[in-house]
Amino acid sequence: MSDTSEIGATGRQLHLGAILEGVGADHSSWLDPELPGNASIDIGWYIDNARLAEAAKFDLVFVVDSPYITPDTAPHFLNRLEPLTLLSAVAATTSRIGLVGTLTTSYWEPYNVARQFGSLDQISRGRAGWNVVTTGLEGAAHNYGREEHFDHKLRYARAREFVDVVQGLWDSYEDDAFPRDRQAGLFLDKRKQHRLDHKGQHFAVAGPLALSRSQQGQPVIFQAGDSSEGRNLGAAIAEGTFTSAQDFETGHAYYVDLKARAAALGRNPDLIKILPGLVPIIADTDEEAQAIAQAAQGALDIDKLLVQLGRAFNYHDFSQYDLDAPFPNLSGVTLNSYKGHAESIIRRAQDDRLTLREAAYRFGQWRSDFVGSPETIANEIERWFIGRAADGFLLRVTRPRDFALFRERVVPILQARGLFRTDYVHDTLRGHLGLPVPENRYASGAREPQAIAAE
Repeated sequence: MSDTSEIGATGRQLHLGAILEGVGADHSSWLDPELPGNASIDIGWYIDNARLAEAAKFDLVFVVDSPYITPDTAPHFLNRLEPLTLLSAVAATTSRIGLVGTLTTSYWEPYNVARQFGSLDQISRGRAGWNVVTTGLEGAAHNYGREEHFDHKLRYARAREFVDVVQGLWDSYEDDAFPRDRQAGLFLDKRKQHRLDHKGQHFAVAGPLALSRSQQGQPVIFQAGDSSEGRNLGAAIAEGTFTSAQDFETGHAYYVDLKARAAALGRNPDLIKILPGLVPIIADTDEEAQAIAQAAQGALDIDKLLVQLGRAFNYHDFSQYDLDAPFPNLSGVTLNSYKGHAESIIRRAQDDRLTLREAAYRFGQWRSDFVGSPETIANEIERWFIGRAADGFLLRVTRPRDFALFRERVVPILQARGLFRTDYVHDTLRGHLGLPVPENRYASGAREPQAIAAE
């Protein structure tokens, strides 16, 4: 199937990441007898799977986070390690793979976040990335001393300023600020330490940050919002975006829209890598894979699907409605949560005239077009990549067998087609992604850098 002429002409390289989800963000993965029941809090599990991803030459591993749970929350979210602590441990046991973690701008302070991710970037020698989120679940407010969650638009306005402050703090020292000249007794060139003295609408931060930059200059910024405000933020700040597109058409529409928004802001859209989630079902033949998919569909618990559906609406209780009636009118339900996803569910349920039961099966689980033999999965990945629906994918990692099949049988096909690297060329996450090292804003002659050569 492969026609790599388009790849050679543009220098594009497929990117692969692994979302390390322990016992799973669904309600069934934890039942796998090969998956340790405590995987989400076992640092050994994360280290082992990060090393496996690194051996397969993945660009990055990714750890999601959310500061609010309920008794019905999916198993992985109920009991899991904090991302920055976890990734620091993984950094010490890996050498090349990128390390990306989620941290909210709504309930942290810029100085703390700059210091934490800057430290991870130093510990890993330039492999850190920050997934910028504004926190969707309204219940998080009560864990941080607030009566109400920040309004959706306010969250994104805060997030934009938050990131600006963090990036300013990361530039506190020019790259040659520390001569460490023992003979002259000069440790710091004071002219190259810079206060930020930021005073904005939401934050006032003096600086400087007591930490220098790593080999990649600054951690890579990721973002995952799907509402209009979320896409605008991604277009403005992101160097990579995580998306939940579950079919080619949706993925392509998101890809075109986000990159157009970035171009309208004067950014080079090629410097934003769009990475949809990937949950393939792989077997020796397409027929076997389809049978596995159908069996899994038949084993789903409607009550758990309703919980997962409700999460987009701040865990709204959908069990109160008639399952076989039309999707309920939610005009009185707050959308100050995962707004973009919630609005999409409402719109698509209305357009397709879905019952609540049908909506639960469609939106309460991860649906996948990636079902089939390793060759079929590779073909579909290539179709999305060549067709500009993705720059790469984030593979959800829970069940050991599924991860092994992808690494051992799909990745070699992608490599043989010239789509994916056979070895690392760079040592930093920016290098893997073909992103430039940002010049320090205070350095003489600082300018917008160009992308480095693709691997």
